[in-house]
Amino acid sequence: MTFATLRALHTVIGDALTEMERIYAARSAEGGTPLDYPSLDVPYYHNGPAAADVHSPQADAAEKLAAEADVVMAANHIVAACEQLAASVHRPFFTLMEGIMSGHLTACLGFLEASNTVEILRAAGPEGLHIAEVARRVDEVLGDEGKSANGAPLDPDKLSHILRLLATFHWIREVRPNVFANNRLSALIDSGKTPEQIHDSPMQKYDGTDCIAALVPMQSDEFFKAVVHMTDTLLPNKVRATSLRKLLDQREATVPPVQYKVPVNLAFRTEMPYFHWLELPENERRLKEFGLAMTGTRSWEIVENVIETFPWKDLPKDSVVVDVGGGIGSTSVVLARAFPHLRFVVQDRQHVVQIAPSVWKGEQAELIKSGRVSFLAQDFHTPQPPSVEVPGLGSVSSPAVFLMRGCTHNWPDAAVKPMLQHLRDAAGPETKLLIVDMVLPHACYDDWADGEDAIPGAERTLAPEGSPLLANLGRASATGYQLDLSMLALLDAKERTLREICALARSAGWKVSGMARAKGSVWAYTTATPV
Repeated sequence: MTFATLRALHTVIGDALTEMERIYAARSAEGGTPLDYPSLDVPYYHNGPAAADVHSPQADAAEKLAAEADVVMAANHIVAACEQLAASVHRPFFTLMEGIMSGHLTACLGFLEASNTVEILRAAGPEGLHIAEVARRVDEVLGDEGKSANGAPLDPDKLSHILRLLATFHWIREVRPNVFANNRLSALIDSGKTPEQIHDSPMQKYDGTDCIAALVPMQSDEFFKAVVHMTDTLLPNKVRATSLRKLLDQREATVPPVQYKVPVNLAFRTEMPYFHWLELPENERRLKEFGLAMTGTRSWEIVENVIETFPWKDLPKDSVVVDVGGGIGSTSVVLARAFPHLRFVVQDRQHVVQIAPSVWKGEQAELIKSGRVSFLAQDFHTPQPPSVEVPGLGSVSSPAVFLMRGCTHNWPDAAVKPMLQHLRDAAGPETKLLIVDMVLPHACYDDWADGEDAIPGAERTLAPEGSPLLANLGRASATGYQLDLSMLALLDAKERTLREICALARSAGWKVSGMARAKGSVWAYTTATPV
């Protein structure tokens, strides 16, 4: 009944759109100002003077509402249904060609950001700029960095073909033939800096921004080049892979060819682990941009969501939460403000915890000064200390909660298991483990947790009851699965399904006892107790 399925997908789209309109109408009535959903054609800048100067209060309110959970949920249903509908009716050959050539979009987005075209078009305004002038301004802003191998300026014709592909995928607007302007999507990667500021201080392009733009060079360079070499690394005896290794291996014939373990190693011709390679002197800019890009990932999962997804308020007064691998304490500071009866100890590497207190100002600095948030140098690959010193409480032998946010997905199972074992060895009978990372649903209905092993909060499907959508919402959740393969390509690691997390936890002496998921997200908050 293919037509019935297509009609059902059409209904999903209509119902979700009706829900979004209802939410916007209700908010309009509350505020007394009509609100419309943000237009794709209208840039909404997030950084710099443009963000403050050009947005009306209505535009700000409409954009903020678009990010609220119920609107995101409805939008996810539309995205999932539209993609499934397109996959159903588009000619399979063209779907295949778009899939195998999707890297072209990645490359063009990388060029768009690296060339500072978004900032140049923002300066030009909504009427856009002719491609010849865009190319001239790109050369001007980049200076020596923009020179081609033979010293020739950027070819406007080549640039026009790059921008036209982006316009075809709605990443930019072609206002008139060969005249381009920003839209809501391209505005997302605007640094807010003027072209002149970027020319004078290219290394400071992302400083003082939300750092979303910094994700583009990292993803379109290291991540993209690593994933491209996935087949060559996982199937090293294929003819194309062996010929590639022979081409790259310039050593004596008597030396065995390098068997690169991880795709990123083959991509950049190094046997060093990714993070060690990043710390080489020649990668200074990559390393800085990686740190900034990690700030940009905040849009993936808002740290404040952790407030609602664990019963923090039920913990006894002065309970201690150890934030394992907690960096400068971003999560602990949020929780300490929300739950003043708790104490937080942030663990990370020595050089991180040394600088962490100096990062915080105002109210956050007071949390640290009062001892409600403290820092301890501790590598999570090594055993936990028998006790931790908590200001005002003294020595505490077992915390109420071990919190691990965004840690486990960076490591393969063989490395995560001992991490969790170290925490289990330091846990008391009532200690909880809270893992905050993506939990990837299967692309089909999963009844695994329906029986005696049922886990409270674990969903069987993200799709609405009775809908024809994939159980993981397909395209609406795709970035989680793409990040999963990025972890494979860079770190020999992965995002995990709930089944995988349960098995891994059990192998280290923990039993998963519950899971909560933020609305519209594949990020999850998985709780485990000692076995």
